[in-house]
Amino acid sequence: MFTGLIEHLGTVSSIVVDSAGCTLTISNSAEILGDCHIGDSIAVNGACLTVTEFDKEELGGWFKVWLANETLDRTDLGSVVGDQLNLERAMAAHARFGGHFVQAHVDTTATVVERVADGDSLRLTFELPAPTEARPSLLPYMIPKGYITIDGASLTLTGVDDEQRRFSVMLIQHTQKKISLSRKEVGEKVNIEVDMVGKYVQKSVVAALGK
Repeated sequence: MFTGLIEHLGTVSSIVVDSAGCTLTISNSAEILGDCHIGDSIAVNGACLTVTEFDKEELGGWFKVWLANETLDRTDLGSVVGDQLNLERAMAAHARFGGHFVQAHVDTTATVVERVADGDSLRLTFELPAPTEARPSLLPYMIPKGYITIDGASLTLTGVDDEQRRFSVMLIQHTQKKISLSRKEVGEKVNIEVDMVGKYVQKSVVAALGK
């Protein structure tokens, strides 16, 4: 379980691809490797991945994770060396809970369609892909002022447009400095996880109504 509060920005230093998936090496990550163990879970741009190797000293501290084809299909990971990625360790039992319940199970990707400065803040608008039978629309789980996870960061929805399949968030100046999302340009993709509470509520209601 994660909170969506990003701890650190790491850098993709290597991508090794084969028919079954790929291995990412993420460097400049010493800040989150102090208590790391093989098999630990780290949310990488919102995807829960397992540490397979790590070194706390070399390349500013690096760790490796394996991405199966399912993960590559659901996320925007595994494409560009040099990308900065949002990193968060799994939540500790004694830690304060400052974000929202994040599983780091990415539902889909969305595309940045608008960037608008608002004083020191930045407003971003995203568009979801057209729904399919295999991947129904996520819009029923999105409400203004509700939670959403974008590239692993817990954010508040400022607007939802069901007809255009679009939604918006605002990043204050502090958040812009702490996460990679503020650097995303129009046309780039981001990883989306909707609030899991909404999923459970919908399933319970459908089961109760028998439809």
